[in-house]
Amino acid sequence: MARISFSFLCPASWYFTVPTVSPFSRQRVAFLGLFFISCLLLLMLIMDFRHWGASSPRDRQYERYLARVGDLEATDTEDPDLNYGLVVDCGSSGSRIFVYFWPRHNGNPHDLLDIKQMRDRNSQPVVKKIKPGISAMADTPEHASDYLRPLLSFAAAHVPVRKHKETPLYILCTAGMRLLPERKQLAILADLVKDLPLEFDFLFSQSQAEVISGKQEGVYAWIGINFVLGRFDHEDEADAEAPQELVTGRRRTVGILDMGGASLQIAYEVPTSTSVLSPQEEEAAKILLAEFNLGCDVQHTEHVYRVYVTTFLGFGGNFARQRYEDLVLNETLNKNRLLGHKTGLSPDNPFLDPCLPVGLTDVVERNSQLLHVRGRGDWAACGAMLSPLLARSNTSQASLNGIYQSPIDFNNSEFYGFSEFFYCTEDVLRIGGRYHGPTFAKAAQDYCGMAWSVLTQRFKNGLFSSHADEHRLKYQCFKSAWMYQVLHEGFHFPYDYPNLQTAQLVYDREVQWTLGAILYKTRFLPLRDLRQEGVRQAHGNWFRLSFVYNHYLFFACILVVLLAIILYLLRLRRIHHRQTRASAPLNLLWIEEVVPMIGVQVGP
Repeated sequence: MARISFSFLCPASWYFTVPTVSPFSRQRVAFLGLFFISCLLLLMLIMDFRHWGASSPRDRQYERYLARVGDLEATDTEDPDLNYGLVVDCGSSGSRIFVYFWPRHNGNPHDLLDIKQMRDRNSQPVVKKIKPGISAMADTPEHASDYLRPLLSFAAAHVPVRKHKETPLYILCTAGMRLLPERKQLAILADLVKDLPLEFDFLFSQSQAEVISGKQEGVYAWIGINFVLGRFDHEDEADAEAPQELVTGRRRTVGILDMGGASLQIAYEVPTSTSVLSPQEEEAAKILLAEFNLGCDVQHTEHVYRVYVTTFLGFGGNFARQRYEDLVLNETLNKNRLLGHKTGLSPDNPFLDPCLPVGLTDVVERNSQLLHVRGRGDWAACGAMLSPLLARSNTSQASLNGIYQSPIDFNNSEFYGFSEFFYCTEDVLRIGGRYHGPTFAKAAQDYCGMAWSVLTQRFKNGLFSSHADEHRLKYQCFKSAWMYQVLHEGFHFPYDYPNLQTAQLVYDREVQWTLGAILYKTRFLPLRDLRQEGVRQAHGNWFRLSFVYNHYLFFACILVVLLAIILYLLRLRRIHHRQTRASAPLNLLWIEEVVPMIGVQVGP
């Protein structure tokens, strides 16, 4: 045993005796280190397999579920990394302001900003509406900024003051402003651009106040729905929740159908055209197709989309009913004149309307002309009478009103239906959600065949949805037939089409076109975070880039270390054998010298 002394002058001297380390001890320590590294490597391989293996879709589904739950929580305004954005929807009947927020971009140029609607302390969406619409300022454009002041003051109270100067504001006007002459539109917008920056510190310029077309509004609605559904997340190719087929290496997007009271809208992604179109159809396609890039880098094409979108004015549920009543009134009065009949001129001889429930009486009035009607509840006959209102043409690529429609691959597509598509299936029939044509037709036909007295009694007993009212009960037969005709005869959806989902909310929240608008307007903002991320990586993040993002290189380094340890152990073993062979003669010599000395000492 070796004696090693460490002496210190103050306060005293200490002596430590450390045993010399034999090659066997070194070998045991090396084997222990080798065993530890092997276990670590095996653990990393197992974790890597679980990450990429069959269980990963469930893990990603759970993460998305947690993210959706988080979307419904109050926004943490104390977080300095959150950014904010404002969108004002200036509609025909009123204006609403929506406040959105998003964290810093994750640094991946292939991902979009994670934009969500802001929620207050009570977890309610931060949104405010005022009436009437901004088009009411047509004759007094100098008061346009006063009109919007309550909305912007509301937003300013929710967005942290330190974030005001970097919060973009977009004022987007829709249907009501489109109807005004251009000079009146420009006067209203000019007043907003001139006066609002004097009172509010939001990031706002002339290009951020505009009147958008129906086509733009449809594109924004399509972007918003697909963003909430996660269809722009191309990296999650294996998704247990929604096993969509991939289109050119990315997730399949969904189309939208939206039927309001006055208009009908359809929007869906179309691939690059491979069919031969006539010059007229090709020109129509250019007008109705919108191609755009949602990515922050114009060089990357993975977020380039080509969307067909069009709006049909007069094809909404309420407006279609008015057109139908005009048609019935004119046809009935013409027949009365030609044939000498008195159908509909008195309650005793009413027109039997197949689109109203059995026994329901009503009066249609147009220009002092009256038509008495009574429902007979024939859903099939109602559909036949509605067919002329579709105004279809004989061309193969035409849909409603003779407008060109890009082909839809019904074997590889998915659609969501909103507004009347949901109300018609859920409010009374209670079969909202996954749409099935034959089931819907049977339920609608049974409803139309019921007596009006039975329906009103069921309504009083609370057997229908809480959203249903007497107006819904009265026109449900008509609207269900109109929706069915528009979907299958107008847009040519197969009667057994399985991939239509009727909905009012997506993941428990209402999705507005304003979400798609701010996604599109802020698509270049990630470039700022990407540049900052690049600077940080250049100053000290090379290790993370080299090892964390490259599993193969990391494992190769581990193998090199293991090989070095094995070679070191083999070298220790050879040294030990040499020392053993060298010490054998010395031991024999020591024995020969010591034994005689022992003999001398023990002699007489």
